[in-house]
Amino acid sequence: MDSTTISHLSHGSISSSIGDSWELEGNLPLKDRLKAFKTNQFDPNVYVTTKCHTMSEKEIKHLHSYLVDLKKASAEEMRKSVYANYPAFIRTSREITELEGQLLSMRNLLSSQATLVHGLSDGTRVDSLSTGNEDLNDEDILVESKELSEIENWSGEFEDTLEVLLAERRVDEALTALDEGERIVQQAKDRNKLTSAAFLSLQTTITEQRQKLMDQLAETMSQPSTRIVELRPAVLALKKLGDGPRSHTLLLNAHHQKLKSNMQGLSLSSTSYGGAYIAALSQLVFSSIAQAASDSLAVFSEEPAYTSELVTWAVKQTEAFAQLLKRHVLASSAAAGSLRVAAECVHICLGHCSLLEDRGLCLSPVLLKHFRPVLEQALYSNLKRIEQSSAALAAADDWMLLYPPVGSRLMGSTSSLTTMSQNQPKLSSSAHRFNSMVQELLEDMVPLETLQLDGPALEGILQAFNSYVTILMNAVPGSAETEENLEGSRHKLVRMAETEAQQLALLANASLLADELLPRAAMKLLPLQQGQQANRPMETPKRSSDRGNRVPEPSREWKRRLQRSVEQLRDSFCRLHALDLIFTEDGDTRLNAQMYTSMDGNLDPEWFPSPILQELFTKLTTLANLATDIFVGRERFATILLMRLTETVILWLSDDQNFWAEIEGPNPLGPLGLQQFYLDMEFVLLFTSQGRYLSRNLHQVIKNIIARAIDAVTATGIDPYSVLPEDDWFAEVAQIAIKMLTGKANFSNVEQDVTSPNQSARSSHGSETGFSQHYRE
Repeated sequence: MDSTTISHLSHGSISSSIGDSWELEGNLPLKDRLKAFKTNQFDPNVYVTTKCHTMSEKEIKHLHSYLVDLKKASAEEMRKSVYANYPAFIRTSREITELEGQLLSMRNLLSSQATLVHGLSDGTRVDSLSTGNEDLNDEDILVESKELSEIENWSGEFEDTLEVLLAERRVDEALTALDEGERIVQQAKDRNKLTSAAFLSLQTTITEQRQKLMDQLAETMSQPSTRIVELRPAVLALKKLGDGPRSHTLLLNAHHQKLKSNMQGLSLSSTSYGGAYIAALSQLVFSSIAQAASDSLAVFSEEPAYTSELVTWAVKQTEAFAQLLKRHVLASSAAAGSLRVAAECVHICLGHCSLLEDRGLCLSPVLLKHFRPVLEQALYSNLKRIEQSSAALAAADDWMLLYPPVGSRLMGSTSSLTTMSQNQPKLSSSAHRFNSMVQELLEDMVPLETLQLDGPALEGILQAFNSYVTILMNAVPGSAETEENLEGSRHKLVRMAETEAQQLALLANASLLADELLPRAAMKLLPLQQGQQANRPMETPKRSSDRGNRVPEPSREWKRRLQRSVEQLRDSFCRLHALDLIFTEDGDTRLNAQMYTSMDGNLDPEWFPSPILQELFTKLTTLANLATDIFVGRERFATILLMRLTETVILWLSDDQNFWAEIEGPNPLGPLGLQQFYLDMEFVLLFTSQGRYLSRNLHQVIKNIIARAIDAVTATGIDPYSVLPEDDWFAEVAQIAIKMLTGKANFSNVEQDVTSPNQSARSSHGSETGFSQHYRE
């Protein structure tokens, strides 16, 4: 027991003093803790009395309960260790069995040699004594002659009786007669009533009859007509005759022949390898193994040599059965991608196989070794089919969001159609098909929890989803930079999403699959794995950590990888719309420095946000309205999308070296240009704040570029704060612009002093309000 377990015991069930003693021992190395048990004088009663003499009855009960649990855990650990090293154990046991057979043959040979030598020596002694016994009286000679005559008569009758018993196959009586004959012959020899020649003759007769009975029993066991109920008595008789290894081998061979015959009969009566045939065949195979195990245990108990031979035979029968199923059922199912058929077949076989564990035969690893590669092939075929089907449907997808078709399996729901229409999401046709195929795949995999295929399945689903997202990215106009990229793409045949609603539908497909549908589908594997863990015995922390190699639920990393694919699609969408805003069809830049540096030549500018930023506001407003209908219940995703699109445009402005080279160049930004630039940035801050998609990063970037523009004006010798109006003026103009662009107001009802920056300009260089303090930080 480890120190952690002992420490828990000492603090939970046993008194502090006894607990401290156990905990102290638990901290010692394992070698030192086992010294007390290795001595020849170890007395368990004394040991327990020494350790527990101060414990109460309740504490002793707790200790007893703990030791029982520890014994169960130790037995389970030993069983796992035995099965982990079973090939070497079986090989060693087989060698031991062969060695025992050789030793038996050698013992019989030595016994025959000793009998022969003993008989020859007795014959010589009798002959020498006969010459010296001339003085014996006639009465003693008559007594000896009478006894020899009786032995000879009995010998003849004994031989005739054995012949009759063997001819009539009365095995039990023949065994009794042989035992009785050996006893009588040995008694006669011990009393010196037999000559060496007579003794050898009787011994040879018994040996020949014994061998004849053994051959007769072996022939009976080898006959196909021998019933199973007749088999066990014959095996027991052959074992009593001294040929245990042969009898056990014949027992297993007899069961094998019966199984082979029954399998042939089952094949003739079946027209196909359907579920009923597989169930019948599996039950036949494992019931035959169970019967052989029962017969072996009844006759040979748990002798290691015979147990090893039984396990070897059972493994061989299981492997033959697994090969048969692989050849006729699983291989074709895996090639066709029919995971459901393969899963049902494996589930049936493992169910029958598990019934043998109570008999000490754990053959499930044998089946798993043969079935797992085939089922992995079926899994990969299904995943490949999902990718191909999704690509084919995407070529004709109109990217319109609809509710799932009636009868489809989404999120594993078995509810009514009314409930489905209320709870199921809206996706395009290809996304519905992708999700439905993933659902079917995971439902088919539920019976295969023993094979531990959840990890490869989740990884395969992730790859299939990445492939589908690649299709969606290719559906975004302009996502491929050149025709060469299109030629190198595996999914170039895809219908373009021309409208903004269709492009948002692409994002809705990807985000809903990654955020809800796929993680929820993957959770189907979780309940069975939790049940397995609940049924496991108490394990040490080390083994618990080993168990962590299998993921019992979709891991955070798996979900993050799904999200990264969605983010790539979102970036592609934002890049498309940002480029449409920034560049013209001819490739010229619309967001350039001339729009600001040229304003100082205009004596009467109109103060309104720049056209490109008006378009940005209009586009974001349109997308926000569309997203309200498309991303129902997932407003956060829509908010992040608008945030990323705004950041893409502003970050381009912040990083455009040509723009800042002109702003800070020979013809730098002037006072009017600075006012317009500041107004544009305030306009962006205002509508993003009102739309609730103003991020901290965007706010900081806008602060930085305004500060850089102010520094550019300052470098010309002009105090920017003397020409800039108050902050409220920018906010009011930006608010008026928002109302104008949304149709809620116009300039005719706005007072002139609000739109003119001259009356709000700062009067002195030193008069710095909140604006200067804010942007000089």
